[in-house]
Amino acid sequence: MKDRLTTAQFTGAMRRWGPPGLVTLAAMVAFAALTPAGAAKQARQPAEAVAPRQAGQPIMAIVSIKSQQVTFYDSEGWILRAPVSTGTTGRETPAGVFAIVEKDKDHRSTMYDDAWMPNMQRITWNGIALHGGPLPGYAASHGCVRMPFGFAENLFDKTYIGMRVIISPHDSVPTEISHPSLFVPKPEAIAAAPSRADKLSAEAEEATRAADEAKKAASVAAKEASSLPALLRKLEQQKARADAELAFADKTLANAKTDQARAKAEELKQKTATKAADAATQLDVAKAAAQPKRDAVAATKDAAKAAAARKADAVKAATDAKLAGEPVSVYISRSTQKLYVRRNTHKPAPDGGGEVFDTSIEVPVTIRNPEQPLGTHIFTAMAKTDTGLRWSVVTIENGDEARNALDRITIPQDVWDRIGPTALPRSSIIISDEPLSAETNYRTEFVAVLSDQPQGGFITRKPTAPAMIASDDGWDNGGNGFGFFFQQRDPYVQPANPRRQRGQYQYYQSTQPMQRNWW
Repeated sequence: MKDRLTTAQFTGAMRRWGPPGLVTLAAMVAFAALTPAGAAKQARQPAEAVAPRQAGQPIMAIVSIKSQQVTFYDSEGWILRAPVSTGTTGRETPAGVFAIVEKDKDHRSTMYDDAWMPNMQRITWNGIALHGGPLPGYAASHGCVRMPFGFAENLFDKTYIGMRVIISPHDSVPTEISHPSLFVPKPEAIAAAPSRADKLSAEAEEATRAADEAKKAASVAAKEASSLPALLRKLEQQKARADAELAFADKTLANAKTDQARAKAEELKQKTATKAADAATQLDVAKAAAQPKRDAVAATKDAAKAAAARKADAVKAATDAKLAGEPVSVYISRSTQKLYVRRNTHKPAPDGGGEVFDTSIEVPVTIRNPEQPLGTHIFTAMAKTDTGLRWSVVTIENGDEARNALDRITIPQDVWDRIGPTALPRSSIIISDEPLSAETNYRTEFVAVLSDQPQGGFITRKPTAPAMIASDDGWDNGGNGFGFFFQQRDPYVQPANPRRQRGQYQYYQSTQPMQRNWW
């Protein structure tokens, strides 16, 4: 009776998620029909399950390397669970904090002989992903997280770019937590956010038009003045020749020996004197006329610079206001003693693949007893409450207890005042001893890997292209979006391909700081 009830709950729940759930159920039946030896091995594997309730939008997924299981959570708890196959020895799936950065329904591997990876959900740009695949009952992949084929298909349309994926070396679950350092949004700030975004967007557009007009005026003035140097040089040369001819006439007159020669010299001097006077007059007139044009060039250039600065400020303010309507992610690293802020812009990446994540804030933080580990804790705003937000925490690396880790960090109040009042569900705060991985770039949420865990799945892959970060100009040519330019890698991040020495992965960091923009 108990087995029939469980089956009925599972089948009914899969119907709520759609027809692909039937594929998953059929796959489970097929697994049960294995040989006795195979069945014994499968019996030790976690079973697929669906929560016996209506599922909400998933907020996070937690992969347990120890249990070879993935669990998806919505705001009320777990909703889906399935066995997985992570990376085998030497090609281990890296443990850490990730997020979905790209989805491909019918993906083919570019690394492994065009291997089929259906319902692929990428979590790093160097090739780590969740996807459908064969599950032998133990870790067997090249670094990806394989899920049952039907499960992966059923899941594909439920997830979204930016959804958190946590890969834990052990069994980790979200637990509720409250703490003064966690965001407490203000309803009035959230209510005012859309109109404020519209107002600042209009101001940014006006500032962009003004900057374009000022730049055009400066260009016209510069063009008009561009011929002045050549004209003045020509007139100066003419005056110099006329002065030389006058000097020659004076010398000829002084050396004249006869009345006839003296008369000719007098006539020559008169002509050259007139010519020299005309050349001097033309030069003086040209210089006088050139000065206003020079002044106009300087004035329009200064005006263009001022307009560009106003545009940059207006664009930043408009972007800030627009992103206030998106969940905010904060990463605090003990390694770098810095705080980073990031939001999804939902703009397609200009080079294709994924969406653009705004690199908005990077500021120092104070950590009490910085020589002592904090651990790695992921705090997530699960849902709204009458008083603010309901938070959970997932710990994947023990250091300090999660609450104590928050206690040890002093966050600049201006940063909290800037992002806290409009914080929404799915906002997160990650505290870790680790620096950001080099996989964190303009197309990713925060990526961090645990340096004391094997990462063969990273080592066998090439690092992604150098990061690109938002500039002040709009890449959509509208001036109020995002522009991008190639930058050197952030020196405060983990390389994607660490070297291993004496069983541990060693990380090397550049010492040169990198400029960053506020959003």
